[in-house]
Amino acid sequence: MSKRIARLNEQLKRELSELIRTEVRDPRVGVVTITGVDTAGDLGSAKVYVRVLGGGEELSSTLEGLEAAAPFLRTTLGRSLRVRRIPELRFREDRSYEHARRIEEVLGDVMSERTDTSEEADPDEEAAGESE
Repeated sequence: MSKRIARLNEQLKRELSELIRTEVRDPRVGVVTITGVDTAGDLGSAKVYVRVLGGGEELSSTLEGLEAAAPFLRTTLGRSLRVRRIPELRFREDRSYEHARRIEEVLGDVMSERTDTSEEADPDEEAAGESE
């Protein structure tokens, strides 16, 4: 990813967070945290990753509300950003926290197995290994 796209992603993240918090009036849109933006190289589209407080039903209604607000957000971004082309916004659920939690679970299981295995080792063998 180029530095230009990376800077644009961060700027879109900041601007969209503020716009959603202050300007979007859709009742379906609850408390939203934008965790990242991934803009295509041609600036044609941008995936906006969001976290939503609440369960699955809340998530789906919030995503619907954000999709409905996307043209308004894009127009408003066009007025405030100095970019030749504002990408089409596509809102997605950020699942990185779920992946991270699953990785931690797997690592925890591996570490507990390793600890169990070392505790089962014969203490006489360990003592003999230390004296050599």
